[in-house]
Amino acid sequence: MTPQITFKEEQNTKTSIMENMKWEIDPSHSEVYFKIKHLEIVTLTGRFNEINGTAEAEEDFENAVFSFTANVDSINTNDQKRDAHLKSPDFFDAEKFPKITFHSTKFKRIGDTTFEIIGKLTIKEVTKPTILEIKYGGSNIDPWGNTKAGLKLKGKINRRDFGLVWNAAIETGGFLISDEVKIDANIELLKK
Repeated sequence: MTPQITFKEEQNTKTSIMENMKWEIDPSHSEVYFKIKHLEIVTLTGRFNEINGTAEAEEDFENAVFSFTANVDSINTNDQKRDAHLKSPDFFDAEKFPKITFHSTKFKRIGDTTFEIIGKLTIKEVTKPTILEIKYGGSNIDPWGNTKAGLKLKGKINRRDFGLVWNAAIETGGFLISDEVKIDANIELLKK
């Protein structure tokens, strides 16, 4: 007879794997996307191809500490001309400010597998408090014996708060791009 695992037992098993562990982002299985409105009619998506970071989780992820970095020069919107503009002083100024960083300051549970992370986001040497929602997707062991954990992050920022102020007026009275930027990330963590 095959033993049955209840949801509560499965949840406790997932939780116990996360206790008192140090993790690092597996960049080959992680992605950070941003979404912004263009011409007020369509949402464009871009990503950072080079990301890294660490997490330290204690006692059921409740007091986890996160640190993430994105390489600005790795920005990719599937359009080389737009990517070059985003890397220019009009936006990120990648040569002068090569990294975007996030460091958590508070982490709290808001649901069974959902957390709110409050931290400091730094873009172009401007640091602002930022809130992200995290959905814990579970943990598992890969075929090579590595313990992995999955997280889905989402949040939003006002780009102008970080000195990303370039824009252009459009004929209908609006602007070329929105101030609000949505952030989505799928993160696979590797136990150190």
